[in-house]
Amino acid sequence: MAQKRFSSTLEGKLVVVTGASKGIGKGLAEFIAAEGATVAIAARDLEALQQVAQGIIERGGACRPYELDLRSVASIRSCFAQIENDMGPIDVLVNNAGMGNPIPAVDITEEDWDWMMDLNLKGTFFCCQEAGKRMVERKRGRIVNISSQASVVAIPNESIYCASKGGVNMLTKVLAAEWSKDNVTVNAVGPTFVYTPGTAERLSNKEFLASVLQKIPRGRVATIDDVASAVMYLASDHADMVTGTLLLVDGGWTAV
Repeated sequence: MAQKRFSSTLEGKLVVVTGASKGIGKGLAEFIAAEGATVAIAARDLEALQQVAQGIIERGGACRPYELDLRSVASIRSCFAQIENDMGPIDVLVNNAGMGNPIPAVDITEEDWDWMMDLNLKGTFFCCQEAGKRMVERKRGRIVNISSQASVVAIPNESIYCASKGGVNMLTKVLAAEWSKDNVTVNAVGPTFVYTPGTAERLSNKEFLASVLQKIPRGRVATIDDVASAVMYLASDHADMVTGTLLLVDGGWTAV
């Protein structure tokens, strides 16, 4: 019996990327579009999204922006319905939207907790739900959640972030277990520190950067392309037998 040949690209697929107005999400959208996928990008800042979409289109890609507030279930439901109405069935969801904000545990307020948990965990779940129920009905789909190495190791002053990303890992496993029979895979990518405009200030601090690099055997922080390559694998046919897993892109941080 001839072995099935898998495609490593997302050409012709509709991919939704949340939190795509800047940083890792913007880079993921650009990378995925360059691989031939049609991309729907979603975030709160519609003006910034429009600029991202325009840049992708100018480089020959296909992209459309959508306003989305991850803290609002009504906004999530409306956004996903509009994407499918405008662009057709969603093949891949990349749940990238999230935030981190270093705060000592003794100083965390209820507002701090609710804001980050709503964005990082609640928003991720309800995006999974909206995409997942459509994928389950069609018996096909890929979901990739952006977690973090901080989901499996402690980062001082990041208790909410670590807890929320640990929740993303378990959510990934449970949804994978529920939806695998319907040909829907759910996986997560866990990057180490990544150079972005949002991390530039911290990583430009030589003392902080040195403390990070001493924990990474590869000797460098990650790039957006490092993360995007992992996402592409999990979203592609090559990962057909992979579900419920966390793919760490951490240069060996968690191995030692």
